[in-house]
Amino acid sequence: MQQFVCAVDVGTGSARAGIFDLSGELLGRAEVPILTRQVRPGEGEHDSRQIWESVCEAVRAARSQAGVAAEAVRGIAFDATCSLVVRGGDGAQLPVSPDGEAHWDTIAWFDHRALREADECSGFEHEVLANAGGRMSPEMQLPKLMWLKRHLPGTWRAAGAISDLADFLACSASGSDVRSQSTLACKWGYLPHRADPCPREFLEAVGLEDLTERAGISSGVARLGTGVGRLTQRAATALGLSAECWVGAGVVDAYAGALGVLGGLSAGELTGHAALIGGTSSCIMFASETPKPLPSVWGPYLDSALPGLWMSEAGQSATGALLDHVIRLHGKEPSAEMHARIAARVRELRCIEGPDFASRLHVVPDFHGRRAPDSDPHALGVISGLSLDVSFDSLWRLYWRSCVGIALGARKIIETLRQSGRAITTLHVAGGHLRSQLLMELYSDVLDCIIVEPQSPDPMLLGTAMIAAASAGLHPDLAAAARRMSSNGVVRPGTGASYELDYRIFLELQRQRREIEAMMRSDDASVRNLS
Repeated sequence: MQQFVCAVDVGTGSARAGIFDLSGELLGRAEVPILTRQVRPGEGEHDSRQIWESVCEAVRAARSQAGVAAEAVRGIAFDATCSLVVRGGDGAQLPVSPDGEAHWDTIAWFDHRALREADECSGFEHEVLANAGGRMSPEMQLPKLMWLKRHLPGTWRAAGAISDLADFLACSASGSDVRSQSTLACKWGYLPHRADPCPREFLEAVGLEDLTERAGISSGVARLGTGVGRLTQRAATALGLSAECWVGAGVVDAYAGALGVLGGLSAGELTGHAALIGGTSSCIMFASETPKPLPSVWGPYLDSALPGLWMSEAGQSATGALLDHVIRLHGKEPSAEMHARIAARVRELRCIEGPDFASRLHVVPDFHGRRAPDSDPHALGVISGLSLDVSFDSLWRLYWRSCVGIALGARKIIETLRQSGRAITTLHVAGGHLRSQLLMELYSDVLDCIIVEPQSPDPMLLGTAMIAAASAGLHPDLAAAARRMSSNGVVRPGTGASYELDYRIFLELQRQRREIEAMMRSDDASVRNLS
């Protein structure tokens, strides 16, 4: 009987499942929405039970589409956003907001409620901070955990199973509470290269000395490509699979994407190559054989994606989310159809107006803080060049120039990495940005890199399928699975358009914003001194 694997990718707004053969061919794919509760600006929550139900529905639909028997699916693995699931020791859902019901038990990855706690973490000198680029982000789990303990002591006392979303899904499937080394290293301060990987001294310094107990981390840690157990009968029934199916250790979604597009390259071939994982946010990810922490770059994390290598991540907090926001500013709800409609109209207007289309409009896309190259979670976006125009043509213009700003922000990251000795020449793209012809065109024109589009229709799912295949023993190990299941990409040609003036203006707007913020801080200090 031919054997297959299932991969599940849980993003910000949906759960996606794919059935793959052992050569990496996607045979069936399904997508089901997940719910998000917008608590306050910059905050968000999920219902983990609803996420699991969406995952099960997507897996059943993907297998049906692929036309394979349940018994033929021998491995399954999960990638997900780094959202934080909070459950009691008995598995009960616990609220994560003072005004929240218990079923809203998951703090979304993009939630910035823990800004103050992140700033406090950044005041310490420790290897955990060095591996976070020198400044802790509120998108990491430690600040969120600090916030939870301070603001919801009842939830904290009742907690006994706090986990990354990918680990929660693996546990829901297998019944095992073994955690993934990858999720712990990337988001929890875990240091797998140390003899004692738990950073106890840092946890004590930030008031999380009881984290291991509250999180329920007791059953060990598994490397990517390792099975944590077989499906329970209950999970197998819900997923429409067999209880003989192995469950792999989970992974953060961006790292699955990096594995999907870079996994076929050897360590020597990786020189100059990086992954651009673009969705709600964006990450530029690169691997190395030796660790080299860089300012404002998350990592390096050992074995977090590519086996035996150190992975680093330089990101933009809001990219796809910014384009959604621009649509909402004009009273519309973002959807795939709306994005496609806007892109088509932008192409029309650019043909009519040429290079002058919206040329006086400039956007610095830091609407949800800035990760890299100079980390500042308090940063805000800038729009320069607005008029009184409220027509829908103004939406097309602002949308287009937001796309330009996103690409210019990525260029600044790449140039800063090059100045730090990380020469990136080739970018392999994965994620939702592959569906945006505007962004893909801009990446080719703006970034001074070879842009490679993967042949796989969903490289995020492919990376997770590699983990599933290795975990089930269908390939000897994760490195072998990545080699056997990867596919070549196609180089995307640029249009030859120049954005040099736009880039100089982009840098000037950032400089002016820093000056304004410094003036405001100085003025605030003067007021405090007078009082």
